[in-house]
Amino acid sequence: MAFNQELEAITQAFSGHGVDEKSLVTTLGKWDPLERESFRKKTPHLFTEDHERHFQRWDDHYVHLLKHEFVRFKNAVVLWSMHPWERDARFVKEALKKGQNAYGVLIEVACTRSSEELLGARKAYHSLFDHSIEEDVASHVHGIERKLLIALLSAYRYEGTKVKDDTAKSEAKVLSNAIKNAHKKPINEDDEVIRILATRSKLHLQAVYKHYKEISGKNLDEDLDDLRFKETVQCLCTPQVYFSKVLNAALRIDVDKNTKKSLTRVIVTRADIDMKEIKAQYHNLYGVSLPQKVEEVARGNYKDFLLNLIVRGG
Repeated sequence: MAFNQELEAITQAFSGHGVDEKSLVTTLGKWDPLERESFRKKTPHLFTEDHERHFQRWDDHYVHLLKHEFVRFKNAVVLWSMHPWERDARFVKEALKKGQNAYGVLIEVACTRSSEELLGARKAYHSLFDHSIEEDVASHVHGIERKLLIALLSAYRYEGTKVKDDTAKSEAKVLSNAIKNAHKKPINEDDEVIRILATRSKLHLQAVYKHYKEISGKNLDEDLDDLRFKETVQCLCTPQVYFSKVLNAALRIDVDKNTKKSLTRVIVTRADIDMKEIKAQYHNLYGVSLPQKVEEVARGNYKDFLLNLIVRGG
């Protein structure tokens, strides 16, 4: 392979999600000092030229980012090997540490797991951190989201097949009126809205979702301005749409490291659950297959591992 081709391969190995370990070993590992110097000079996005002292040094910010890329494969393997209860408990703990921008993960765990899975996560949280999820949410979350988050994470929903259609229709009207009057009483302060979203079964809420559209002509999540309530409705009523949107955001090259981490989280947690449906929804929304997009963006062992999980999911 000509040096310019090798240079391109190494540049690609450092770009995207994860790193291409094979290229780094087989190509970068054999370069002599002049070839490595040429690499540094031809990649100004990686190296900064010190003109006074006549050498090229790594860009500190990029080295910091690169650390996250090297451990992405390790993190995926560890999460995949972990018991689902522990995994979700650790997701919750991490989201609480990161603060408001990560509260969507709390909603994801609370609303896309079964009642037993969420109860298991609460048990694991006790074991790992000697606190309950509810008390940590209450002590860490100080904003308007606290009431909703505690209610969702405390839930143990009915999972049978019975749905009272008249009740669902009535509660769709309650939600419609609450949204219309949000200028008088914000949604996040409406106890009746929180009660419906936090206690009703998912099948019941999907019926509410259907009746809401019949009443208003729009989907419930489209009419909600509050981000946390919008995420709650999507996770409960259209989870495959929600996960597809999270994956699409994570698969962009220019996103922050926390958004990138969503790629691992969603694929690892959904591979055994509903990956087939997520793949179909992703293709429907974005016109490209999820495996193809991962192939384009991810690198190395991390890419191969994710693709195996996606294929494994059906």
